[in-house]
Amino acid sequence: MSLVSCLTCERSAILEIPIEKKFHVLSEIVRASHFEWLRAVKALAPQLDEAQLVREYWQEVGHDTARAYLPHIDRDKPLPEQVARSFSFSSQCMGEDCGVKPGKDENEYFAEHTACPWFDQHKKEGKLELDLPGCDAWLESVVDGINKVLGTELKVETVKSLPAGDNVCLRRFWVEQA
Repeated sequence: MSLVSCLTCERSAILEIPIEKKFHVLSEIVRASHFEWLRAVKALAPQLDEAQLVREYWQEVGHDTARAYLPHIDRDKPLPEQVARSFSFSSQCMGEDCGVKPGKDENEYFAEHTACPWFDQHKKEGKLELDLPGCDAWLESVVDGINKVLGTELKVETVKSLPAGDNVCLRRFWVEQA
C-alpha cells in the first residue's frame, strides 16, 4: 500500500467518526485547555493569584457571552426567562445537563444544572475551589454586559451548587419590581 493510499484511508476513517463523538472530544479538549492555560500562566508568572486569574479569565468570557446573547433578546419580553434560556442553551452546547424553570412570576426564572463536565474537570484537576467562583464571575459579567447595553437591572445569584455539595447548580435570574 502506498503512502498516498494509506493517507486517503486514514482521512476517510476520520470522516466516518460520528459528529456526536467529535463534539464530545472537542468539548473535552476545550475544558482541558482551560487548565493547561492556567498552568502555563502560573509557570510564567508564579506570583499571580490563581483565583484572581480564573476570575479575570471568566469575566472576559462573560463579556463575549453577553455580546452573543444580546442579539437574541427581545426587549418587549421578560428578561429573566430569556437570559436563563440563553444560559441553558449555551450550557447544553458545552455538553452540560441544564434546563430552565419559571419562578414566582415573569420577573424571575431559574436555570438548573443536574450535571456539569466543568465541575467534573475541576474535581479531576484538584481545583474544585475554582469552579464556583469561575462560574459566578462568568455569569455576573454576562448579566453586567446585558444590563449596560439594555439599561436594565437584571440580577443573578447562585442558589445551589455542585461544588458546595448540592445535587444541582441552581441559578436565579430576576428583576426586582417596585
